[in-house]
Amino acid sequence: MAPTVLVLTVLCLQIFVTFQSLVREPSPALDQRTRTFTKREVRGASVKPARYSRDVSSHRDVPLCITSVTVTSEEYAKLQSNTHYFAFTTDDGTSITLAWIGDGTGIILALTIYSIPFSIWNFGSSSRLYRSEDYGKTFIEISSTIRNSFIRKDLGIMAGPGNSKRVILAADISEGTEKGGKIYTSVDAAEDFTAIDLPFHLGMKIIFHPTNENYLLTKSIDSSLWVSQDFGMNWKRIHESVYTVSWGPGNVIFFATHPNGTVDINGRGELHLKRTEDFGKTFHIVLYNVYNFGHSEHFLFASVVTDRGHPRKVFVSTDEGDTWGEAQLPPVTHDQFYSVLASDEEMIFMHVDEPGDNGFGTMYTSGDTGVLYSKSLENHWFDDKRGVSDFTNITSLRGVYITNILTKDGSIQSVITYDAGGTWSSLNPPSGSSCNTDECNLHIYGEYSMLQFPNVPMPPLTDVNAVGIIIAHGYVGNAIANVNPDVYVSDDGGYTWIKSLEGPHHYAILDSGGLIVAVEASSDKTVHTLKFSTDEGQCWTVYPFTNTSFMFSGLASEPGTKSMNVSIWGYTVAEDSSTTWVTYTVDFKELLTKECDDSDYVTWLAHSTNTERDTDGCILGYKENFQRLKKSSVCINGRDYVIDKVGQACKCTKSDYLCDFGYYRQENSTNCVREPDLKADDIEFCLQGNEETLKTDGYRKIPGDKCEEGFVPSRKEYFKALCKSTASDKSYDSATTAMIIICTLLMTVIMILGFVMILRKYICGNRTFVYRYSALQQNADDRCITDGLDNVSAEPRGPYHDDSDEDLIE
Repeated sequence: MAPTVLVLTVLCLQIFVTFQSLVREPSPALDQRTRTFTKREVRGASVKPARYSRDVSSHRDVPLCITSVTVTSEEYAKLQSNTHYFAFTTDDGTSITLAWIGDGTGIILALTIYSIPFSIWNFGSSSRLYRSEDYGKTFIEISSTIRNSFIRKDLGIMAGPGNSKRVILAADISEGTEKGGKIYTSVDAAEDFTAIDLPFHLGMKIIFHPTNENYLLTKSIDSSLWVSQDFGMNWKRIHESVYTVSWGPGNVIFFATHPNGTVDINGRGELHLKRTEDFGKTFHIVLYNVYNFGHSEHFLFASVVTDRGHPRKVFVSTDEGDTWGEAQLPPVTHDQFYSVLASDEEMIFMHVDEPGDNGFGTMYTSGDTGVLYSKSLENHWFDDKRGVSDFTNITSLRGVYITNILTKDGSIQSVITYDAGGTWSSLNPPSGSSCNTDECNLHIYGEYSMLQFPNVPMPPLTDVNAVGIIIAHGYVGNAIANVNPDVYVSDDGGYTWIKSLEGPHHYAILDSGGLIVAVEASSDKTVHTLKFSTDEGQCWTVYPFTNTSFMFSGLASEPGTKSMNVSIWGYTVAEDSSTTWVTYTVDFKELLTKECDDSDYVTWLAHSTNTERDTDGCILGYKENFQRLKKSSVCINGRDYVIDKVGQACKCTKSDYLCDFGYYRQENSTNCVREPDLKADDIEFCLQGNEETLKTDGYRKIPGDKCEEGFVPSRKEYFKALCKSTASDKSYDSATTAMIIICTLLMTVIMILGFVMILRKYICGNRTFVYRYSALQQNADDRCITDGLDNVSAEPRGPYHDDSDEDLIE
């Protein structure tokens, strides 16, 4: 009886521990520097597609340029001699996490963790730490440098941004037996670690400051906010009851907290958004009645409950919270949300959820103030449960984005924009494609599609260093279908595509696009071959890198596409069912030995569609000529390769403009016409404390558009008076309180001035007339997507999670 009671007690304790770990706040989304592989994991096997169209034929008849190993025996021997095998023998870890430290250093950390369900003991081999100095060709175990501590799996390896060589690991210490946790920090790319006892237990990943390597920010499990100015050696608690937190510019920290000192989902809409510029010595309330907030490089935005029981609204600031403007977007109710899909210094892509739990909404794009918005796309497909979408920023070419929409018949179709959301169109199918329907287009599987269709192993891949190149899984037909997708490649930013590989694959871009590698994806087969292409996916060479059977987990290469090395990760299974992590790292430097020179490049005009037009290549008022590697050139761009481009401004046309606030484009027309509900000639709105009057011909230049002369419509904003929002009352701190007392004592002296101010507030303070997009709320059946925000931590999960994500400002 006693053993049974002991076992039940252990199980109950483990369930409690598991529950406690579930309510911890998750870390921000991992960047490209970190990859995690898990054994015996078949991703999405139990997930059934929620929606997909009828099965239509794909263009299987298009020939592929796939060859056998056609390299010479000498070249084949070079590949073999530069294929490096490493096995993590005697390591029984069930998962392995990789982190690249610095840029071009060749240093990789590997953390293996052994997890047993319903076990509360940490065995000696629960986690092990390894280090490589040669891009993963060999590893050395360095667990002793962290005293063989068990590292928390949920926090993994916390690597500094950019070229930083800083690393932080968090030891897994019982929250019930110890007052605080323990971290190990390194400033020399994990050659040495320093053990630091924390006065608290970590409740989320540590947030590195974007520019100062010594500044760290995090939250504890009791929702207190902690900051360190000496890379974790000393910590200071600067506030309690914190929901979300973000670094701002310089020493600025933004965080949302409840005035009553509670952390509960019911407190949403009552939060204060605070700012500190001196690491917690003083605070300023920059916004009241906050539901959630987010911060990017140029914009600070928050969803606000201006009146209890009324829909939420979005407020935006471009001066770090000193002044705010109410975003001219449809308000949302308690069951809806806002989501920032992408933002830069010039504009915001905003998703507005439609009423009801239906997973779709409308996409809007902003001007450079983040306040005035234009409707960009209806029927935008969006997973409102997990905050995931297929929205993809094609970083390899300016102004290009791809996403998916939900049509009236319930099918999912892909659309692309080349002008930052000004217009959207279907993707052209590869030449020679054939379908059994009238509509025959290419449809791309993004991150959301990967959850719906388990046969898709990777989302689209693009990189700023590989100009024009997009690699993606797709299907040619009238809509996305639940079939095995093929791999498609575009070399011109999505204007044209080729079917590059048959069936799903894992892929990576090396040498700034001069080399592409791929491994066939299969959940029930072992892997023996690696495919590579030196002509942007037109032709492939198959390289059998091993004769040993092993279970493939994934490809890994250094972020930034500059490397010439790629690692093929997996594990072997012994007769006794024990498993061992293995990796094969292929170095292509010995195969591609020629350094590229001027003769290997060709001038390429981006966005070129009609060479006979003067406006050919003009996108966002600018045309760019790039020097790109010829497809026939087999050479190395090298790590020092810098994109060579020459640009010039174009004359303005109507395509350089969005329809202004209160206007819209009719179908198949570039003309902007007034919304039916817009009665007045002048539009008034509140912008950063000023009541503005807008006189417009209906056109607003696309943010970031650089066109000159040509079509220049009239558009003027006039300052009218001061205005005030119920959400942006003046902030208060201790100094402000003292000032109020002084002002009270001097009230008799300033009575006349006070009377004037009161009169002014009565006359114009309540005149915050805001014209809303009534005509834009036409029950659009929209589906939408998300993109991550920089330096924004997700709120804690568990009892106060409301289906939010670090991408959602709700």
